[in-house]
Amino acid sequence: MQSIRRAAQLVAFVSLVLVLSVGSAFAQSRLIIASGTDAVTLDAHRITDSPSATVSEHITEPLFELTPDGQIVPHLVESYEVSDDGLVWTLHLRQGIRFHDGTPFNAAAVKYNLDRILDPANAVTFRFLIDPVISVEVVDDYTVRLTTGAPFAPILAHLTHSSIGMLSPAALERYGEDIARNPVGTGPFRFKEWVRNDRIVLERNPDYWGEPPQVDEIVFRVVPEDGARMLMVQTGEAHVAVRVPPDMVSVLERDPNVNVVFTPSVRTIYIGFNTYQRADRPKNPFTDVRVRQAFNYAVDNAAINEFILGGMGRPSDAPIAPGIFGYAAIGGYEYNPEKARQLLAEAGYPNGFRVQFYSPSGRYLKDLEVAEAVQAQLAEVGIQADIVTLEWATYLDATNRPAHENEVPMFLLGWGTVTGDADYGLYPLFHSSQWVPTGSNRAFYSNPRVDELLDRARTTPDDAVRRAAYEEAMRIIMEDAPWLFLHAETQITAIRSNVEGVIVHPTERIIASGARIR
Repeated sequence: MQSIRRAAQLVAFVSLVLVLSVGSAFAQSRLIIASGTDAVTLDAHRITDSPSATVSEHITEPLFELTPDGQIVPHLVESYEVSDDGLVWTLHLRQGIRFHDGTPFNAAAVKYNLDRILDPANAVTFRFLIDPVISVEVVDDYTVRLTTGAPFAPILAHLTHSSIGMLSPAALERYGEDIARNPVGTGPFRFKEWVRNDRIVLERNPDYWGEPPQVDEIVFRVVPEDGARMLMVQTGEAHVAVRVPPDMVSVLERDPNVNVVFTPSVRTIYIGFNTYQRADRPKNPFTDVRVRQAFNYAVDNAAINEFILGGMGRPSDAPIAPGIFGYAAIGGYEYNPEKARQLLAEAGYPNGFRVQFYSPSGRYLKDLEVAEAVQAQLAEVGIQADIVTLEWATYLDATNRPAHENEVPMFLLGWGTVTGDADYGLYPLFHSSQWVPTGSNRAFYSNPRVDELLDRARTTPDDAVRRAAYEEAMRIIMEDAPWLFLHAETQITAIRSNVEGVIVHPTERIIASGARIR
């Protein structure tokens, strides 16, 4: 009897060891990424923020790809031709690809997706990416023809954008707007679970057409607190932690189990001014260019970069960052509080005024600390800026309200020119046709000359003409100051040393499709 009991205990022990071993093996195939904010939507066509795009790009894929070194290469497209007049683009698709629901990826699916984006009734924010396209035709099962009303210089760059990701038409028909929580694409990972403000779980797509993923799952954990994210990557609770605070870099670099990765970014951080005068409100001080310029003179960007960002930012000298086609060093505002006071007095505010200042927390590098530094510097010239913070999705919604009901006077945000082309960094933010909620012009900025220049730059194939138009437009924008121009970010990412193949893209995406855990 005793020997039977011992045998049973031995079997139980061996079974436990096997369970633990299997569990450990499965744990090793789960890559955990600690993010600062949750996604807002997983409907690829309605994504306007990087946290959502980072997740979505593992599920849905664009027709073309922007490589980390800035090259535009075919992705779901295999090859293409353009007509001599630059109006007709013929795309030849890869064959044999299926969506996660088993339906085929083909020319009809591409047309369905592009038509959904182009339909004004759908009010897709990033419709501007392809709005010069006047027709999408199915030539055969794997050939699509796009026709534009005029030459559209950035079309290939725009077709790399995550918001032009291909969703299953069958899933769109089935879920409608609920596709936001049930995304079905062609990517290396399939959607599994989303617990709001906690985690998003993706599982390996066993039928992926490209290089097969090396991990079974990717988990995007929502961890707003900087220190908590860093502790997770040090203890191994997470494999990747985004937005490492500069003051923690030296600590992490001394940890043999952690690699700290520095990546140039195409993201510009700014404070937007609501320049619209509502009929039902008292005079809005930000309708006066002198007030907006005063705010720029009142803030010491160099000091913020040195003491808050630890040198990991670059004070803005243009509305877009270096490395983007069309960038030119226009020159930023010097720190001159006396000039700021003078301009405020000329505008009728010799004693300053009080204003609500909206800022995210945990979305950008030291965002709240940057906001507090700006608050303190504005106080030196008589501006009392009361900081308001909101959960990320709520924050975006508040700043995205139409002009006649928008309650946000000034707000800190970032914009990554993820196509590598100035059209994407300027047109949606400064063209008067792009006021939110149908565009991304949250400042409600309008200047007819800027509109003319941005229209010219996107409708000519001549790079020299485009560069000249962008430079003139940026000079006007800097002078008009619809933003308080802050800095371009450097991305700092912590990655466990036993993890290979994670790409920190200059567009601020963490790409884990090829990740391996040793």
